[in-house]
Amino acid sequence: MNNTSNILMESVRGMEVLPIDDVFLKERKVFLIGEVNDESCNDLIKKLLYLEAQDNTKPVTLFINSPGGDVGSGLAVYDTIRLMRSPVTAVVTGIAASMGSLIFLACPKGNRLMLPSSKIMIHDCSWGKHEMGGKKPHEVQQELEQLKATNERLVGIIAERTGRTVEEVADVTRFDTYYDAEEAIEFGLASAVVNNTNFDMIVRKEVV
Repeated sequence: MNNTSNILMESVRGMEVLPIDDVFLKERKVFLIGEVNDESCNDLIKKLLYLEAQDNTKPVTLFINSPGGDVGSGLAVYDTIRLMRSPVTAVVTGIAASMGSLIFLACPKGNRLMLPSSKIMIHDCSWGKHEMGGKKPHEVQQELEQLKATNERLVGIIAERTGRTVEEVADVTRFDTYYDAEEAIEFGLASAVVNNTNFDMIVRKEVV
């Protein structure tokens, strides 16, 4: 089922029906909506690389509303944003949870915005859908060590991007810890709440 919305626009060829995502892409606005997985992240990375190749001096705005998902896919987006020369601003529209929050943190601290009612959730990573049945003890131990190493990396990223110590971050990520916009700013996750002034900049102009 195709859930893409279309809009009617006038062009040199007359009136055209265009997918709204194409219109936003032309305005250098991209979206991460829903689960962080191979499909959503590959699509987002392709769009980011396209915009970087088109003009790496112009800003990009990334809108996030995601419950999180696959660590590997999310880190691929994180690394892509960090390597881009185009300044990327992220806006949390609903929730940026788990890997969604890590992707949000890929943007510079001054470029992390949240809508007034949005939230961020950070926590330790987990096995997700891994099956333990039939695994030998040494295989389970190996996976535990890999999980621990991955979690240490994610905690380190959060600490680096927020200015908090690893110990401070590890203390709150032991549980599912939710932050509203003001709390996220205080912890160093976000930089500002979207208001009437910067909302107009986000919607109508390129965010610097």
